Amino acid sequence: MALDQDTLDQFLDTIRRFVRERLIPAEAQVDATDKIPDAIISEMKQMGLFGLTIPEEYGGLGLSMTEEIQVAYEIMHAAPAFRSAFGTNVAIGSQGILIDGTEEQKKAYLPRLASGEMISSFALTEPDIGSDAASVKTRAARDGNGYVLNGTKRFITNAPVADLFTVMARTNPDERGAKGVSAFLVEADTPGIRLGKPENKMGQKGAHICDVIFEDCRVPADAIIGGVEGQGFKTAMKVLDKGRLHIGACCCGLADRLIQESLAYAIDRQQFGQAIAEFQLVQAMLADSQTEHDVGWALVRDAAGRYEAGEKLPRVAAEAKYYCSEMLGRVADRAVQIHGGAGYINDTAVSRLYRDVRIYRLYEGTSQIQQLVIARDMIRRAREARS
Repeated sequence: MALDQDTLDQFLDTIRRFVRERLIPAEAQVDATDKIPDAIISEMKQMGLFGLTIPEEYGGLGLSMTEEIQVAYEIMHAAPAFRSAFGTNVAIGSQGILIDGTEEQKKAYLPRLASGEMISSFALTEPDIGSDAASVKTRAARDGNGYVLNGTKRFITNAPVADLFTVMARTNPDERGAKGVSAFLVEADTPGIRLGKPENKMGQKGAHICDVIFEDCRVPADAIIGGVEGQGFKTAMKVLDKGRLHIGACCCGLADRLIQESLAYAIDRQQFGQAIAEFQLVQAMLADSQTEHDVGWALVRDAAGRYEAGEKLPRVAAEAKYYCSEMLGRVADRAVQIHGGAGYINDTAVSRLYRDVRIYRLYEGTSQIQQLVIARDMIRRAREARS
């Protein structure tokens, strides 16, 4: 572990207080203004949240996988937009550099990502490319000692505030599928980059996405992660196992918040002369939510330990992301049901969170993509056992 147990416990306690005293009280303001206060962003940077997973040698906290999921769990007791502010820095925006980047790339970017001086963004999705991520159309044409990028990326998290994009682009137009895709590190002030207008999303106000358009955007050859063409999709896949466990932990943390909101309301709300917590059908909803949360959290913690032990576990990571994101949707739905009409009013926490949670079944691989990963691994293992 990167931290001794006492230090980790103190850090988690600090996160809990920060969530309780600073983030939850600011949720309504963030939802109304679609902006996280600058003071809160500054506090997050001071706490080291932007560098949770970046090694200490590059200025981060260097948390292990089991430590990372515990922090994700605690921070996600507040609205998801707060985690999104630093989420790309600790996950897909930095891990590709960390896993496959050259030492020069690591030194150039990781310290600034860890401090929050630089915000990262991962540009893979395109107008016609979502779940079929290997069919990237954005082109990176070789031109002298560099490349020229042309194409559009869509729904890119943190793009409006990003300083650095990890861009998946096709360097070999003759190579279909994943093998022709390379990963580029492109700074946001590079000429030839244009941003679309921020999208008006269903939920997660305060977390922003938009199109990123590359028009004859020239980058040097050493902008390719690791300096090797054709490895971009492999880099993205390496990041996914870790990212899916992180998202699974996020879903569990937010589910616990919704359960606590539901439980408190059920105890306080009176109908027919007693608290609605006394009604068996309400108890059934509470019990289902708690049980499903506990199953998901156990799955994520087990998978994190196996990840640290060096296991390759794309199936288990997919199971964690799939189960926990679907579980969160069910818990959020029950939370609204328990709150009744109050749960449908936009200025209540459960209403806001109900809208916020829907995205977790979509990004970093839809539930259907996770099902395919799981089932195909099952089939492969069964066939190998027969041979």
